Amino acid sequence: MSSRKFKTEVADLLHLIIHSLYSNKEIFLRELISNASDAIDKLRYLSLTDEKLKGFSFNPRIDISFTEDGERTLTISDNGIGMNEDDLNDNLGTIASSGTRKFLASLTEDQKKDSNLIGQFGVGFYSAFMVAKKITVISRKAGEDDAWKWESDGESSYSIEKAERNEQGSTIILTLNEEGEEFANRWQLETLIKKYSDNIAYPIYLAYDQVHYDNEKKDENGNAVKTTEHKVEQINSASALWKRPKSSIKDEEYKEFYKNSFYDSDDPLFYIHTQAEGTNEYTTLFYIPAKAPFDMYYADYRPGVKLYVKRVYITDDDKDLLPVYLRFVRGIIDSEDLPLNVSREILQENRVMVSIRNASVKKLLGEFKKISENNPELYSKFIAEYNRPLKEGLYSDYSNRETLMELVRFKSSTEDGYVSLKDYKSRMKEGQKAIYYISGGKEEVLRTSPLVAAYREKGYEVLIMGDDIDDIVISQIGEYDKTPLKAINKAGALDDLKSDDDKAKEEAKKPVAEKIKAALGERVKDVVISSRLTDTPAAVIFSDDDPSMQMQRLMKQMGGEMPDIKPMLEINPDSPVIAKIEKSSDDEFVKSLSSVILDQALIQEGVMPSNPAEFAANLTKLLS
Repeated sequence: MSSRKFKTEVADLLHLIIHSLYSNKEIFLRELISNASDAIDKLRYLSLTDEKLKGFSFNPRIDISFTEDGERTLTISDNGIGMNEDDLNDNLGTIASSGTRKFLASLTEDQKKDSNLIGQFGVGFYSAFMVAKKITVISRKAGEDDAWKWESDGESSYSIEKAERNEQGSTIILTLNEEGEEFANRWQLETLIKKYSDNIAYPIYLAYDQVHYDNEKKDENGNAVKTTEHKVEQINSASALWKRPKSSIKDEEYKEFYKNSFYDSDDPLFYIHTQAEGTNEYTTLFYIPAKAPFDMYYADYRPGVKLYVKRVYITDDDKDLLPVYLRFVRGIIDSEDLPLNVSREILQENRVMVSIRNASVKKLLGEFKKISENNPELYSKFIAEYNRPLKEGLYSDYSNRETLMELVRFKSSTEDGYVSLKDYKSRMKEGQKAIYYISGGKEEVLRTSPLVAAYREKGYEVLIMGDDIDDIVISQIGEYDKTPLKAINKAGALDDLKSDDDKAKEEAKKPVAEKIKAALGERVKDVVISSRLTDTPAAVIFSDDDPSMQMQRLMKQMGGEMPDIKPMLEINPDSPVIAKIEKSSDDEFVKSLSSVILDQALIQEGVMPSNPAEFAANLTKLLS
């Protein structure tokens, strides 16, 4: 027998489960049955595609039994793919996903009390330690002769040794603790199986002893004779819900199937069930989780769509079944036309799969649009979770860009909550030349920009684009419904609000602009006269082709080469501070004040001055 230490992440996870999570401890049964179903799925697939296992014959089933006398136990057994020594060590002794490790490390104390977390990151096996003081796994991998036993009390270590098993598959034996003794009960188990696992595609059998009392026959004490009958009964319906007619499926059935299949204890926001016939015959059942998946922004995120061919499971980790920006979608794709031995490499280029993918994307986006028009309250919840991924689609999915333009939402300088481009356009002032927006920083910083205040005073709405990808996305759009989008912190919007009087004032104030530019030297690309600013001496803007401050920071964080981009300084010709520079003949004073004005404008954009010590020295000089 070989005794081994759990990897640190598993030990941390076990402590988290036992001491913090799973207040709803009954979920352990759902997790173990789902694992058994996955094991059968894999063997079915390999028996059709793997040369070593081709033609492997077995009758898929899951068996559950329990003991009520003495030390109570609960046993869950399957005849799926099974595990060998290495598999047991890798699957039950280690957490493979770096995303899972990062997620565990990031949990706050409040989040650790959330009972919904474990299933989401795929380590539900360990939830059994909530109800078991010892877990024994006896497993034999399909195509191999040896069986192995894994055993642990959930503390710091586990053991692996050779064992005996007549066929492939895994048997999990839980030696129940006081918390778990209630589950060694027929009625409790039957209720939970029907609640959580009714739509598992394979039959789940429950073995139990049924006691009968024959009142017509008496024992020596005059009591009715007791007989015990051992029964094995199928508990679940074992049907693929997605293949049933939509009219025959209740809303609660859809929701339960989602929660049981995708490890979420919350109902989905909504679901979309499609049964397509014609050139390609396929079924899709897609769900939108109420909360964004924890790993949505991890590079190694877990895709949420499972592929079946004629109800035979193929894969659940192919990131190409839907585009990356729809990675939050959970669900099923079941094709009647794909070959059963389709490989992942072929999947990416298969004409049928490409057609299903394209149609699925259009269906999803179309349903999102219907909800946005018919159920604004539900759509607000959707946008709160998934607005940013949809924006990624604007950048990456050119063929659906028009639809995505109607779906994405932005914050506004004049409206509460999120607004659409369509809504913005309906509120545009007469003669307004563009849809105005500001990007390049956090929302709270952008809202306080003097440029936003200037537009608001003149009666113009400004879209506040505070997502870190907005700069990339909006530059790809250019216009909406034949109306250009213009950044108010870029030079291209400078002339839009100018009157003839403004143009005359600009001409008159050119000397002071040149004076400030000479004082700042290489720190700025240009100094321009503003027709927009009212309460502040100056603001920082950029040339239309130059990236914003935020974009420059992002590029540097990603290790990209980023030349030193110089801002433009837009000055308010009516500001008393600018008037002081205009009147002064003291070069040192002009230089110090110009430098402070530029640094203050940068601070308003959320950017520290390049030389804080020089900024402080200039400010002190001016104050004294």
